Amino acid sequence: MVKKNWAITLVVVLILLATLATIASLVYKNAKTIPQVSCNGQQASFTVLASPTTGACQRRLLVFSKTAGFRHASIKDGKIALQKLASEHNFAIDFSEDSTVFTDANLAHYDAVVFLLTTGAIFDNNQKAAFERYIRGGGGYVGVHSASDTEYDWPWYGGLLGSFMDRIHKHSRVTQATLHVTDRTQPSTNMLPPLWIRTDEWYNFASNPRGKVHVLITIDESTYKGGTMGVDHPIAWYHAYDGGRAWYTAMGHTSESYYEPLFLAHLWGGITYAIGTGRKQT
Repeated sequence: MVKKNWAITLVVVLILLATLATIASLVYKNAKTIPQVSCNGQQASFTVLASPTTGACQRRLLVFSKTAGFRHASIKDGKIALQKLASEHNFAIDFSEDSTVFTDANLAHYDAVVFLLTTGAIFDNNQKAAFERYIRGGGGYVGVHSASDTEYDWPWYGGLLGSFMDRIHKHSRVTQATLHVTDRTQPSTNMLPPLWIRTDEWYNFASNPRGKVHVLITIDESTYKGGTMGVDHPIAWYHAYDGGRAWYTAMGHTSESYYEPLFLAHLWGGITYAIGTGRKQT
């Protein structure tokens, strides 16, 4: 009887071992090398179990708000809004006012760089060169309001931006005006009404960027005081530039802007454009 029980136990153990070996073989066969694309567009390969979620990556933004001229009280509100938007869209986000973060190694971590209410001359030549290489490598730029009141003596940045603020005629006071959303197909405007009435400080520009950029929104100068550009007064635009993507809105002076759902949707749509589909391979 003992020998019979021992034989049965041996058979059961052998069956279990065979089953485990079969399962292990199947798992090994289903494992495959899947290319992983990081958030900066660089590709690497890892041996992982096949999964529909494998390869998902988190986008990362750098929000830069250094000022060497006028400093907007609304910077803090812009940071709060962008932190919330990034969280809602599963983006990583870093904030800085330290120009030394503009190096090749550090900028490579970001899908787009947001100039949030920057002013004045804020970079040295090495930092400028690093940012130029970042854009040429397929990086994205987003300029908010006084990003056009920044680095007037840097011609390359002027091209990226589209047009500087007019330092003679500057801007209106904070007032209500009517905007014409002339292109409602772009991610930063497809949620906007054709006529958008809102309150902000309205910039005049040193030159009309039309022809160099794709204009999204113009302002009707007959609806407020302080405009100097006439019937064609662009307020928001985008373009491909020197290997990368640039988007700019002249809006965002007031703290209230960063609690307006439509303005925030407009801003996030611009970030979406600037990020594109990933960094260009070099």
